[in-house]
Amino acid sequence: MPGNKAKGSKAERELVKIFTEHGWRAVRVAGSGVGEDSPCDLIAGKANRKAFTIEAKSSKKSIIYIKKSQIEDFITFSYVLGLKPVIAARFNYEGWLFITPTDLKDTGKYFALPLKTAKEKGQKFSQFFEN
Repeated sequence: MPGNKAKGSKAERELVKIFTEHGWRAVRVAGSGVGEDSPCDLIAGKANRKAFTIEAKSSKKSIIYIKKSQIEDFITFSYVLGLKPVIAARFNYEGWLFITPTDLKDTGKYFALPLKTAKEKGQKFSQFFEN
């Protein structure tokens, strides 16, 4: 689905811009979401702060499903690099919310992030990254 890939790229570029506006440095990972070689969408860091791997998801629906294997690879990759894994989620009209992968709900084959959970556990950029 070319539409989803373009939408994902746009969301990733939007996130890079948000990090940059807050004085961070962020890069999109080439080929993210394509294969096993790049199990995250962005890597971001700031001097004297912890660096993060970011998996970006956006949806028009009120729940986001992510394959379990994708999240497991993402977490493993993050820890191998010594970086903290973060899920960046954007639901329509809600803006970006940032959560840790442990806040995802296990549904068996997938991890799910309902909008309700994202709003309860998620934080806006400055809450999550600047505190």
